[in-house]
Amino acid sequence: MTGVPDDALRGLAEKAGIAVEWEDAFGAPRVVGVDTLRHLLEAMDLACRTEGDVRASLRLLDEEAAHAPALVIGRAGEPTPWPRGLPAAGPFRLTREDGRVVEGRAGQELPAIDLAGYHRLEAGERAVTFAVAPPRCFGVADACGGRAWGLAAQLYGLRRRGDGGIGDFAGLALLCEIAAEAGCDAVSIGPVHALFGAEPGRASPYSPSSRLFLNPLHADPHAVADARTVDAAIAATGVGDTLARLEEAPLIDWEAAGRARLALLRQVRALIAPALAPGGGPLADDLAAFTARGGQSLRDHAAFEALHAARLAADPSDGHWRGWPAELRDPRSEAVAAFAREAADEVAFHIFLQWLAGRSLARAHEAARAAGQRIGLIADLAIGTDGGGSYAWSRQGDIMNRVGIGAPPDIFNRRGQNWGLTAFSPRALAAQGFAPFVETLRAALGHAGGLRIDHVLGLARLWLVPEGASPAQGAYMRFPFDAMCALVALESHRHRAVVIGEDLGTVPPGLHDRLAAAGLLGMRVLWFERDGEDFRDASGWPRAVAAMTSTHDLPTVAGWWSGNDIGWRRRVGLPPIGADAEEEDRTRAGDRQALWTAFRNAGTASGPPPASDADPEAVATAAVDFVARTPADLALIPMEDLLALPEQSNLPGTTDEHPNWRRRLPGETAELLAAPGPRERLGRLARERLRS
Repeated sequence: MTGVPDDALRGLAEKAGIAVEWEDAFGAPRVVGVDTLRHLLEAMDLACRTEGDVRASLRLLDEEAAHAPALVIGRAGEPTPWPRGLPAAGPFRLTREDGRVVEGRAGQELPAIDLAGYHRLEAGERAVTFAVAPPRCFGVADACGGRAWGLAAQLYGLRRRGDGGIGDFAGLALLCEIAAEAGCDAVSIGPVHALFGAEPGRASPYSPSSRLFLNPLHADPHAVADARTVDAAIAATGVGDTLARLEEAPLIDWEAAGRARLALLRQVRALIAPALAPGGGPLADDLAAFTARGGQSLRDHAAFEALHAARLAADPSDGHWRGWPAELRDPRSEAVAAFAREAADEVAFHIFLQWLAGRSLARAHEAARAAGQRIGLIADLAIGTDGGGSYAWSRQGDIMNRVGIGAPPDIFNRRGQNWGLTAFSPRALAAQGFAPFVETLRAALGHAGGLRIDHVLGLARLWLVPEGASPAQGAYMRFPFDAMCALVALESHRHRAVVIGEDLGTVPPGLHDRLAAAGLLGMRVLWFERDGEDFRDASGWPRAVAAMTSTHDLPTVAGWWSGNDIGWRRRVGLPPIGADAEEEDRTRAGDRQALWTAFRNAGTASGPPPASDADPEAVATAAVDFVARTPADLALIPMEDLLALPEQSNLPGTTDEHPNWRRRLPGETAELLAAPGPRERLGRLARERLRS
């Protein structure tokens, strides 16, 4: 305990952006405990152990509020209030991105600038970046001229001959080309952020080591080497039989497949080494340019990968960098620099992997666009990074340490959730002119025509859980929504990419409207579009959204109809949705009838509903057709529902109890999409979305 009065601590917390009171999903008011407030304040580098600490922290926040921001944000075509903290008198000079200069006198407003971009504002001896954002994100209408549709795929689950047991970017390119032939404009994939090379079994795409880099296990060696060289690498490493066996498995063995893939890529690099050496030709030039662009961030990530592997090799329990010796916890220490010099070839290998992954992903997006997709790949941006990963190690000042992102208890998870992910510190974002956020957006948009932002509610607030506390002992932290949305819109236009915001869960009042006003497409999922006990008519769905049958965290159409998801929840010990199992079963039976009624009303089904254990093809067809008939700007259909599969990708609340992130599709992409049911659903999608 400390001598700080609770009211003083709460006052500091409110000023720092922490909500000291909140309303839970059941409508009950809640008050955040002082231990939680203290932990979060200290994670923001705001001292609060004594009354003197609190007074000093309050003064610090006041000083920061009065100081000129590192980034001023305005809207294209609109005047901007004169930024606080800049000289209020005297001349100013505004240098636009196009080189034009605007001069004037400091006063009430900055003049309207019609050019969206990052401009330079100078006043007195101060210079800041003036980011001028367009009114809205680049939209589906901008890309396609009207409504569009796409497929959603879990990349790791795609199959192609020679993929070695993990879906790769070459398989993604193939899916894009086949789907484009049917009229598809986009393929949305889950996150492909960098995970942990030394621990390939850590496979959740939403718990990345870094969002600035890619998972090289999806890289295609043919992006830099011909087939003969790749075959020679397989022979030299002796992994041919292992890769063939892993390709046939229904579930991914991430540990075995990851190690085999890395061994293959290491050998490919060795075989093409002359072409990668300085003066070796186009590949060498491209690798050198990539390394230069990556700069310190790339070197840090590669050094972490090599250091992490070395620590684990010496001691399998030494996997988290917080347990390393002090000199290795500092990425700028001489000890880390010495390690990087001694392990120079291993560090270079991890730079090679990032280069190869980037080339492979670029080829997939280029294949999509060349085949006629007007959007192409839609990337996925995870809400945070693993606290033991390369970003948390190399950017300790950017994040709130020893705090996890999660969700409070709600109707679907009464215990709440702690995803173990780090969040940006709002103070660090402001101090750096939002540079870490913009850098993350640009990394995600590097090879994509769209972006799905996971848990987009985090642009407004995040539920943060102190290390060691239960999810229910967290608190909401406010984030600068308007500023972050403006930057999303600016980067969206610079990359000509549509943006989808995953706005499911406990949504703050008015946030859906604010997202729509900013041009971020919300997500509307079949299971949640209800009017009381009825499912909403297809015509009643909103327009400025991405409509979908389901998501990776929810049951497939076939799985929901059969109750497969309920069976899984019971097998792994998750609580029922409802008072008890009997109520859950009764509710699902009524929901099936209600959904079929909605299908009949929309003209996508007729007659009585099929039995819960009937062939799911008819239900899948009706569901896909129903979502296609909504007025939504974009319809995204998961591959699992296009194929009428019963199993979902991830079951929230589980780890090893359910095969999360391991399911592979039951055949090669080309063969699956040529089957009668999927082919019919693709045709219906294309025809319906072309209608006005």
